Amino acid sequence: MPELDPFAGLAAVLGVAPLHVDPTRQARKGVPEVVYAAGKPPRLTLTAVCELLAGSASGRVLVTRATSESVDLLRTELEPEGHTVLSTSGGTVAVARAGAIAPVETGGVVALLTAGASDAPVADEAAWVAREMGCRIVRADDVGVAGLHRLETPLRALRAQEADVVIVVAGMDGALPSVVSGLVDIPVIGLPTSVGYGLGGGGVAALLSMLQTCAPGLVVVNIDNGVGAGATAALIANRVAAARRS
Repeated sequence: MPELDPFAGLAAVLGVAPLHVDPTRQARKGVPEVVYAAGKPPRLTLTAVCELLAGSASGRVLVTRATSESVDLLRTELEPEGHTVLSTSGGTVAVARAGAIAPVETGGVVALLTAGASDAPVADEAAWVAREMGCRIVRADDVGVAGLHRLETPLRALRAQEADVVIVVAGMDGALPSVVSGLVDIPVIGLPTSVGYGLGGGGVAALLSMLQTCAPGLVVVNIDNGVGAGATAALIANRVAAARRS
């Protein structure tokens, strides 16, 4: 088999359909294209990243659900070229070429609350996306309903920071978003995670609980969909910020 070139022609060598990346998505829609690495061979992920870096005006790319092998390959191939590769424990990776433009702050403020420490990887994904879209993050972790008194300080903080929208991340019974939605006057995005066990585990109970909420102002994304939650929250916050400026 010929040597694989990670920067061009990999799809043809592997005998798969060519990659069709969308480097202008952020300029067109306000949301960057994100490389979803789950299920991709590490070199295919690398190829997608390289093509986006080449066509992106900002010189920045996000990767989600990256395996350790994918992260290692990105670092091995890109860091010697002067690119920066930052990764989190949850598999979210930010890649920036040398001289990349930092995200321009929009003035939008996204609050982010997690019910438990096990929800952090999905919350990280949402936070990275919202930051890439120019938002400031106000975050508090491990404030779930098993110890509801822990929620008081974070709620004060998001009000003091004048958050435009709040993402509430929860697994298990998924009760925290409903509680928060009953206490704040901004949109709440419920982000169910696949944290749980037994009947209704894998995020099913959390998702159904959030969908069945009686607290108005709560909308819900799919299980573990941190990208969707972060993008939607940032779109809301950025529109609010633009209205403030005008």
